[in-house]
Parts: sequence; structure tokens; C-alpha cells
Amino acid sequence: MVVEPLEIAGAAHLELAGNVAHLRPEQAVFEAMVAGWCGQQSSRYLSIITISQREAVVRRFAGFAQTWPWEWTAGDIEDWVCSLRSGPSPRSHSTVRYYQNAVAMFMGYLVDRRYGWGEECLRRFGTHPAQICHEWNTVRHTADHEGRPEVRPFTRVELQKFFDYADDQVTTADRLGRKGSVAAFRDATLFKVIYAYGLRRTEAAMLDVADFTRNPKAPEFGRMGACNVRYGKAMRGSPPRRRTVLTVMGWSVDVLTEYLEHIRPRYAPGARPALWPTERGGRIRPAYIDTRFAQYRTELGLPAELHPHCLRHSYVTHLIEDGFDPFFVQQQVGHRWGSTTALYTGVSGDHKNQMLRRALDAGLGQDTATHDHQDGDR
Repeated sequence: MVVEPLEIAGAAHLELAGNVAHLRPEQAVFEAMVAGWCGQQSSRYLSIITISQREAVVRRFAGFAQTWPWEWTAGDIEDWVCSLRSGPSPRSHSTVRYYQNAVAMFMGYLVDRRYGWGEECLRRFGTHPAQICHEWNTVRHTADHEGRPEVRPFTRVELQKFFDYADDQVTTADRLGRKGSVAAFRDATLFKVIYAYGLRRTEAAMLDVADFTRNPKAPEFGRMGACNVRYGKAMRGSPPRRRTVLTVMGWSVDVLTEYLEHIRPRYAPGARPALWPTERGGRIRPAYIDTRFAQYRTELGLPAELHPHCLRHSYVTHLIEDGFDPFFVQQQVGHRWGSTTALYTGVSGDHKNQMLRRALDAGLGQDTATHDHQDGDR
């Protein structure tokens, strides 16, 4: 059965000019395939970042295979995965699965007859692409959460130490007459806001001043009663998810107010909306947050497993320890499932023992205070 070429984004006949003789036809077809795939994804409203990351994976695999997509085999993807899992820096389970999924989606696009790449390759090269990623040679997603087990929340002592050090950078820069005191103040406020609202890096970097609004139920916080997150983690094929995070830490209002009134204006932002502007008029990037955090962590001698996302883990843990309802915390951080929030929680041993003691005393009809008094008499 002959399938007529369709006028759809990514179709082979739209990406390749039929009357052009290429000096390197294989390379030209490969580039057209990649461009067509990117166009097909763009028509589905996928983000530019998502598209570019998937393209980079496909190009990386092509460099490993040293052949063209219509020549790729299942053995190629298996050899690639073996190389990813070996060496001094083996890739994680979730990273390998992401790479395999990107290649599988690319091949799925190529073998879809509506786009005409199979017929085009048969005509030009005498063969056609085939799906090389299958159930028996790819990583399966069987767990809801695949975060690294060593990732943990800050202890309260570590957190205070980190914030104190960030504040000290402002004082040090001022004392030495350095230009960086404004940036140091901005960054100290940034880290505190990430923690105080349980934000991811991108969520924090993309905040605008107008994202902070009043909460009628908490008038004491003024215009800082809630933070409207516009760039939450997206579901596959969907735009970034939005959520509203209610202010629960009163000190964060004072920190933000001081920053907005005395520090941000020194960047002369004008009508630019970014909450965290740069000297060049842009906004900070998530990668900058990583770099600055790593600098402070190293200078403080804190454990290497701590990174900016640990501030979000700390937010969840500390709210649970402070008695907030787990479902409220789940909504605050934008988790679909309570199990994910539970995995973020790393309550201290003292807190768990206190909870256990209360539960046992309630079940046995004993008074916690009496029990504590008896313990003290021993």
C-alpha cells in the first residue's frame, strides 16, 4: 500500500529538496531527519529546551555508532548503554533511561510512514530505519522516585551555617570595597527564598517581582503572602505547571522586602520584571545557582552531596518536623503524589523518637510528661 506524503511538520519531502544533488547525501539526509524531528516536536508545543536536549542525545548516539540512522541496530544501543555504565563516571539509572527514550522517540518518528523517511531512505540508500529500542534492551521505569539515595536535606545547623556564610559575603565585600556586595546580597536572598518556598532552581530563577501577591488569609505578610510559581516541572508534552506557594516563614517577608527596597533597584532594572536581575540586564540562570552554591559549599567544607535541590528537601523536612500537615506540604511543593513528598522528607532522629513516644503514650494511655519525668529520674 502506497502512503501519500502528508503536509505535516517533519515530513521528509518538506525537509529535503528533491531537485538538489548533495555532495554528502548521507549527512544531508541525517540533518534533515533531525530538523524534521525537531519541527515535529515543536508542533506539539514542546519547549525549546526539551527539544534541544533530545537532539543532543541523538547526535551523541550517532557519534558513538559512527553510522547513519537507517543503519542503526539494537546492538548499537546496547553497546552505547554499556559504555555509559562504565568508566570513571557511570551514568545513573534515570539518565540512561532518558537517553534511551530520546533515541526511541527519534526512531519512532523515522519509522512512522506518515513522515515518509522509510521510503526516502529506500530510494536513496536501499535500506530503511527500524526501531532499535525494545522492552528487552532498554531500562524500565518501575519506581515513582529515582533520586539518588545520598541526596538529603540540610540539618538545621548546616542550613544556618550556609545562610550565615552567604550573609558574611555581603559584609566582607562591603568592608573591602568590592563591587560584588550587591550580587552577594542578591544571592543570599535567592538561597533563602529557595528554601522558604521549597523551590526548584528553574522555578526560582524565573520568578518575577509580580509573582509575589497578597494572601487574604494571612494579611500580616502583606504583598508577600504567596508566591506564584509559573515554571514548575512540566508533565511530558505539557507546558510548565503552575502552583501557588503560601508564605509560611515570616522571616522570609522581611528578607524579600529589604532586597526589593534596597538592593534590586541598584541593578536599575527599569520595567524589566525579573526578581533576580544581572548587571547586564538579564536574569540569572539555573546554572549560576549551581555554581554559586558549590562555591559556598566548598568554602564552608560542607558535604559534597549537598546541592541547591537539597534546600527544597529541607523545606519539606522542616515543615513536617514543625507539625504542618503532610498534604499541605505536598501541595506547597507541587507533588502529584504524597509518596514523593515522603521521599523528600528526612526528619531527624530526635523528631522521629518524639513522634514515636507520643504515639506509644497515646496508645498505652500514658502521659508523655510523666514518662519524660521518669526517664529523668533514672
